[in-house]
Amino acid sequence: MDRDRLHSALDAFAPTPPERRVVVRQAIDLADSGRYAADTGHELTISVIEGDLRDAPEESLVDRWNWWVGSLTVAYGGYERFQIRAIDEA
Repeated sequence: MDRDRLHSALDAFAPTPPERRVVVRQAIDLADSGRYAADTGHELTISVIEGDLRDAPEESLVDRWNWWVGSLTVAYGGYERFQIRAIDEA
C-alpha cells in the first residue's frame, strides 16, 4: 500500500494531521498483516479503505476508522489491535 497515496486519499475526510497520521499507520499495519486479505479473499487497497470509510457514520476520521475496524471484528474477529485508542496530538 502506498503511504503517500493513502495520505492524500484521506483528504476527503478532513482529518487533523494527528488523525491522518494514526489512520495511515494503522492502515499500513493492517495491510502488512495480511489479515484482511486472508479473511475477505481480497487485497486491502486504498479504494477499499476509502469506500468503507465513506460508509461509516459521518464523524471524525478516527471514528470512521474505528467503526470500520469494529465491523471487521464482528464479521471475522481479531481486528481489535487495529482500533485507535489514543491520538498523539504532537
